[in-house]
Amino acid sequence: MSQLTTDPAEISRMARRVMELKLEHRDLDGAIARLQADANHDEISVRRLKKRKLQLKDQIDWLERELTPDEPA
Repeated sequence: MSQLTTDPAEISRMARRVMELKLEHRDLDGAIARLQADANHDEISVRRLKKRKLQLKDQIDWLERELTPDEPA
């Protein structure tokens, strides 16, 4: 169970971080697509970008859960 922060500065910082991560996640979509469009693309680079994209998604999900209060059962 997460501890929901009530500090407005911390909430604002976390919300900004979520936006930054979402932007990077979206940018990776474009980079992956461009790389895969090249017939001679480097598969290892594609895999690295996809792995980074998954890491970003995990970070985004975690931060969003921290920002969302738990609903009582």
